[in-house]
Amino acid sequence: MDSRVINPWTWQDRLGFVQGKEVTGAQSTLYCAGQTSVDENGQPLHEDDMQAQALQAIDNLETVLREAGYELSDIVRLTIYVTDVPAYREAAPAIGARLGQAGVRHTSTLLGISRLAMPELLVEIEATAVK
Repeated sequence: MDSRVINPWTWQDRLGFVQGKEVTGAQSTLYCAGQTSVDENGQPLHEDDMQAQALQAIDNLETVLREAGYELSDIVRLTIYVTDVPAYREAAPAIGARLGQAGVRHTSTLLGISRLAMPELLVEIEATAVK
C-alpha cells in the first residue's frame, strides 16, 4: 500500500491532520464504529474530562483496530463528535501527540453536537483504516 498526503496549505499541521490522503494498492479497509470513553462493560469513564475521554476513546479504537489486525498508523480518516468544541480544542495537543506518536497522518472532521448516546460522554471518534 502507498499513501500520499495532499496539503495545499500548512495551517492544518498545527492541528494534527491533513487535508487529503490518497491511498493506492490497499488490500483491505476497516470501518470502525464510533468509540467513546467506556470500559469493557460499556460503562462511561472520566466524567467531565474531555482530554481523558478522548484519549480513552483512542485506546478503545486501538483495541478494535488490533483485534482486526490493524494499527493506529493504518488510520486514514477520523470523524470526531464532541459536545464541547472549545474543550476539545484545549485537549487537542495531547490527542495530536498520542496520534502522532503512533504515526497517524489522517484526514479529519470535527463536529460539535448537542449530546452523545450517554449524557456522561463528551467525545466519540470514528475511524477508517486501510492496509
